[in-house]
Amino acid sequence: MAIITLLTDSGGSDHYVGAIKAKIISINPAVTLIDISHTILACDIAHGAYVLRSVFRDFPKGTIHLVGVDSTGNRGDGYVAVQLEDHFFVGTDNGLLGLVSDQSHQQVVQLEAPESTFPEKDILAPAAARLAKGDPITNVGKPVDSFRRMLNRQVKATRKIIAGHVIRVDNYGNLITNINKTDFDILTKGRNYTIQFGGEKFRRIHTSYYQTEQGDCFLIFNSLGLLEIGIFKGNASELLGLQYDSPVTITFDE
Repeated sequence: MAIITLLTDSGGSDHYVGAIKAKIISINPAVTLIDISHTILACDIAHGAYVLRSVFRDFPKGTIHLVGVDSTGNRGDGYVAVQLEDHFFVGTDNGLLGLVSDQSHQQVVQLEAPESTFPEKDILAPAAARLAKGDPITNVGKPVDSFRRMLNRQVKATRKIIAGHVIRVDNYGNLITNINKTDFDILTKGRNYTIQFGGEKFRRIHTSYYQTEQGDCFLIFNSLGLLEIGIFKGNASELLGLQYDSPVTITFDE
């Protein structure tokens, strides 16, 4: 049975999500619909891309992901369906889909876009439903060479330092950085290091949240392999004064 996931900034207090689902099942009643989130901050492409990038690979290959974040886009933005890492993504060509993977796309088509104030329902939902019925992506839209891609915040990594940034403050107030465990393990090689953010310095990364006392700071590589900074049973963003894009550095001893 085909799966369609839904990721939008529509919230939960209005009819929008229900209308999108109704459109899909009116075309393909057999589809399985799964909500990823509808509480992405309004028009926050970085937030939506982070959430989708973090979870889409947990779904079976062939899953269709309908992305309705900043769906009206800007003047000139179109609508696309993209095959990427053997998944299908349907959304506005506003740059978000280009942030969910560093791999090259397999196929991309431009969707027919009639005038609409509700493109998630009128444009994206029918395309997702058709893909879920097994229509080839090239039957859903016009093949094109590319779609809009943005650059993620890049980590600077040398023998002496890893310089990254906070890329997400999660619901718990934890600070998710773009510093990954692979780079850290390669560069550490038994050397001592200092992790600095704001006015704080630490010389240890924990393997469990429970290695700190309540109210103390922890640093851990999370399930995504990204360095996470938090306060055990507290809100790190508020207590440390750090937000999205705050710098985080790891300096290695010689």
